Amino acid sequence: PWKKPAMPEPRTRDLHSSRSEQELQAARRVSEALSRHVNIDELVEEALLTALEVVEADAGSVLLYDPQTDQLVFRHVIGDKANLLKGTAIPSDQGIAGTVFTTGEPYVTTDARQDAHHLGTVDQSTGYQTRDMIAVPLKRWEGSPVGVLEVLNKRGGRLGEHDLSILTIIAALSAAAIEQARLFEETKLAQMVRLLADIGHDVSNLLTPVICGVGLLESNLTDFFNSLPEKDAAQAKSMRQLCDDVLGLLRTNSRRIQEQVKEMANCVKGLSTPPVFGSCQVALVVQHVLDTLRLLATENGIRLCAEGLDDLPSIMADERRLYLAFYNLVNNAIPEVPQGGTITVQGRKDPSEEAVEISVADTGRGMPPEIRDRLFTPHAISRKQGGTGLGTKIVGDVVAAHGGQITVESKEGEGTTFVIRLPIHPPKKTRPKS
Repeated sequence: PWKKPAMPEPRTRDLHSSRSEQELQAARRVSEALSRHVNIDELVEEALLTALEVVEADAGSVLLYDPQTDQLVFRHVIGDKANLLKGTAIPSDQGIAGTVFTTGEPYVTTDARQDAHHLGTVDQSTGYQTRDMIAVPLKRWEGSPVGVLEVLNKRGGRLGEHDLSILTIIAALSAAAIEQARLFEETKLAQMVRLLADIGHDVSNLLTPVICGVGLLESNLTDFFNSLPEKDAAQAKSMRQLCDDVLGLLRTNSRRIQEQVKEMANCVKGLSTPPVFGSCQVALVVQHVLDTLRLLATENGIRLCAEGLDDLPSIMADERRLYLAFYNLVNNAIPEVPQGGTITVQGRKDPSEEAVEISVADTGRGMPPEIRDRLFTPHAISRKQGGTGLGTKIVGDVVAAHGGQITVESKEGEGTTFVIRLPIHPPKKTRPKS
């Protein structure tokens, strides 16, 4: 015969009610917090802050998956030693985070030091001691995870199953919000790509009569100088050379304007055409950049200098793309340098004799950390009016295509120095066949 199920004890009912109330409160808080943001970085940070407050943990991190490198990257870190960890990456199948990302299942450990899955090298590199930890996957309602949310070291106890249930709710809501933000950014990106395509078409149409005009003017000037008497022709020799230089500059830069617009469109789309490697003299590339920008720099009272470039060996590189990289660095520096300042491009051969280093240093106003740290990323910020931040992103893409590295040192009021290290030979996978 059917029996009426026993009612839970009052204390048990109160405990379940309390936990349910906490979970609902956590869901409400994270929903309200995430609804205020559409930027992925802001969403991730808000999700992590809310998680730490709700479960009363000392530290935490959000790792997002980078499919290009097959790594989990610490996108946001809160807690002691956070600055040492942010931006670093681990293989997507290692550590507790890798286990959670690979399996799509949460993981709880009450003693990380005794846990075989714990990646102790992370603690060693930061000096932070992980005691207990919960890691939950950040995944869409259907499909594989996009990252992992971790919380560490509960205050006044150890992280457990109750904390896991709350974090699971936060992770699910956060992943949905991140996916929504990603779709929003992709929509904006598609609109920008279409706009750049229209701009590129218009620029090409506008440059066509300029190029035709250059050819016509060159022909007429040649006829004019050839018709001068021998005495006058000798006196006009320097003037003819100046005209030839200006016409050459117009022709060359008309082509490079078209290339720059195309490179910007590829950068926005996240695409990059394969580099075309050939023997390249860095000194000549930089000289072309400085010749192009010298008039602009002079009008602003700025000196452009080159040092040590003639001593560099030839390298295998894509000359067109190197030009774009150095052009962007020097051109971006000009509005940052006060009158009387300098921009110096300096080269030196790496002691290993396998690479060259080229620095672009200015005596400008420098950059605050929040701008410096976002350079060479899709979220780069420009301080120039109407600037997009794409210039430094293009530089980063060019350097990466050559298998090189770029670093930046900048302090407000003291100027900025970019250092590019390029291998003499390109990466093997892109080296041209003999």
